[in-house]
Amino acid sequence: MVHAVGKSELILFLSLWASWLQADPNGTHILKLTEQDKFQISLPATADHYAILSRSRDLRTWRPVDLTELTQEENFLTDSTPRFEQAYYQWELVPNSRPRDSDRDGRNDLDEFRLFSHGCLALNAARPISLSDGTTFLRDQALFDRLAKRDNFPGAQNVKEVKFLITDITGEPELYFFDVSRHQFHVRFATNVLGFYPGLSASVQNQIFSRETYFSDANRRNLAGSLVSHENYLRPDGKRGIYTLEFWPTDPVPFQYIELAYEMITRCAPFIDLVAYHAPSETQRRIQSQAQDQFEQSFIKTIETEELFGQIDFQPMHQREAFGRLKLAQSNGTLSARDIVIFPVLPNDLTKIAGIITEVPQTPLSHVNLKAQQNDTPNAFIANASTHPDIAPFLGENVFYRVSAEGFEIRIATQQEVDDFFEASRPSSKSFPPRNLSIRQIRPLSRINFLDSSAFGGKASNVAELKRLFPGEAPDGSAIPFYYYDEFMKHNGLYQVAEAMLAEPRFQNDPEYREQQLEDFRREIKNETTFPLWMTQDLLALQNSFPSEVTPRLRSSANAEDSVSFNGAGLYDSFTHKADEGFIGKSVRQVWASLWNYRAYEEREFYRIDHLTSAMGILVHPNEKNEQANGVAVARNIFDPVWEGYYFNVQTGENLVTNPDANSIPEEFLVADLLGEERYEIQYIRFSNQLPEDETVLTKEQILDLVGKLETLNRRFKSLYRSSDPRFAMEIEFKITEDGIISIKQARPYVN
Repeated sequence: MVHAVGKSELILFLSLWASWLQADPNGTHILKLTEQDKFQISLPATADHYAILSRSRDLRTWRPVDLTELTQEENFLTDSTPRFEQAYYQWELVPNSRPRDSDRDGRNDLDEFRLFSHGCLALNAARPISLSDGTTFLRDQALFDRLAKRDNFPGAQNVKEVKFLITDITGEPELYFFDVSRHQFHVRFATNVLGFYPGLSASVQNQIFSRETYFSDANRRNLAGSLVSHENYLRPDGKRGIYTLEFWPTDPVPFQYIELAYEMITRCAPFIDLVAYHAPSETQRRIQSQAQDQFEQSFIKTIETEELFGQIDFQPMHQREAFGRLKLAQSNGTLSARDIVIFPVLPNDLTKIAGIITEVPQTPLSHVNLKAQQNDTPNAFIANASTHPDIAPFLGENVFYRVSAEGFEIRIATQQEVDDFFEASRPSSKSFPPRNLSIRQIRPLSRINFLDSSAFGGKASNVAELKRLFPGEAPDGSAIPFYYYDEFMKHNGLYQVAEAMLAEPRFQNDPEYREQQLEDFRREIKNETTFPLWMTQDLLALQNSFPSEVTPRLRSSANAEDSVSFNGAGLYDSFTHKADEGFIGKSVRQVWASLWNYRAYEEREFYRIDHLTSAMGILVHPNEKNEQANGVAVARNIFDPVWEGYYFNVQTGENLVTNPDANSIPEEFLVADLLGEERYEIQYIRFSNQLPEDETVLTKEQILDLVGKLETLNRRFKSLYRSSDPRFAMEIEFKITEDGIISIKQARPYVN
């Protein structure tokens, strides 16, 4: 519908349900939607006027969105934002002899337009700056990439970020995009390039800039934010990529300034076809919710966190490269350290392999990614990898596999490349895990300390320390030392059996045969062995120490796991001894046998850890039933370690987040000290798909309680491990019991 209002202007009402093309009766202008889904009008040439396009939602408030000279045969005015369901537009002709100063910066529209051949600067009061520092007009992708730096955001690793600063937001706003590598912080760009606060010390400059830029609208004169490129986001229409407008998570930016930034950025970055405002923190989500009506009446596109991070088809989890044979994981297949493996679902256990590809998303604390970090293995989520045209043709072949921030690479490799890589990746010499056999009694955790790990294993000794730190909030029980495993093996002649098995050439060279032999050996340990009489008596006494209604949980605690350099996540097995299973020796044998799991053997063999001095202790405590939630956390901001933080994965009920069910998506969030009104800000990355919308697994009170515990135990264990590494962090597994008590059930060094 076209409605003429006067000679110099035209108001157009567009109900934009579909792309359309329309010409006015005189053929002087053409209205259409561009390929980027933006409203555009073309105007004929005229030597003595230029044109300004404005947009309105209500025919009362008009906002200039584009400006152009009319010197070409066909000239275009284009809205900066993609179409909305309803919008009003007007354009007007302005005499060249009397040009306006639309942004009121002292420079007329035509002079500013001619600088870029674009209307951005004429509608942006910013003064031109050197391209070595940044720009006021982000003309194309190449310039964005030049100014950008890859960084980690909660939920989005290694995305490209360009920072922006808008000054004088209550007067004549000036928008600047700046080079992040050259000017890391907004304040340094403001002082070094724009000349803010001359003659003052850097600390005073920081104080004034913070007061005028963050947290308080009473003093706010500037807006500091980021334009972030999410290249792997898949839109509903099948197109790829989205840019998000984001502010510092604890900065409570109100709606009117979000709208100002959105309008200016979309106008001055015209190459971007989709920009959405993203509120990453609870502070900003709350503001967005309170201003929902204003957002809906504006021209701001928004995107929720779960949509932004739930619609990706590639995520680099660990950026490395490797050589190996590309295989698709099968339920009955044997994997080795020379394989690069595609997993249709997250594996419940994982042997040492050369490279990892999963067809379902991972979290940084999944066992799969922890293994990749420990083993320095390339790891990525690639949707539909097994049928991907750049991957599927290489199945069964030796390949080179690289994971980078930009994507992945797979190409054919030679057998020599695979062999050379395998040998170069392994330690050069054999190692022998510490095994103290001098402690010969089952001990309660109250009589075990951190230094006893060489006799009971890191898991048992660390839980004993947790019990001291948090009485009543950590498992209480006993531990069986390595001495019992060693005596059991000698009593049954199993060391000789193991030595013969390890020495067999076919065992060493044939992975499938090796896996079968290890299975047979475990079966022998579980079914064809006896205990010395004294050991039977000790184990019976341990079993009888539990009330009849309590089932004991027996957890593996080996000497080849839970160390600063080797966490051994997922290598061994734990068991709950059920009431109808009789003598507890059955479950003891099962745990001991798991020392000879194929995945555990392969891991030790790759790292040249001696198998015969490896030993298994057992942590025994009451089994918890009907858990409200369980999770893992690390005492570190894994996205930006400069800021104190704590990263969590948690799921409702008893579904493990380390090895989740195929259809289970855990809650994922970061808690960080980001200089907000409260000490800690919560930034949700994903929400549990096991709960109704708007519900969270943990309450804010539970989260802050866990943060306090993490802070305490990290300080304690850093001292115990005698670490001077500022990056040292502990990883924990925790649960919310049936009674609502937070219980930390395991702690080990985070290997990254």
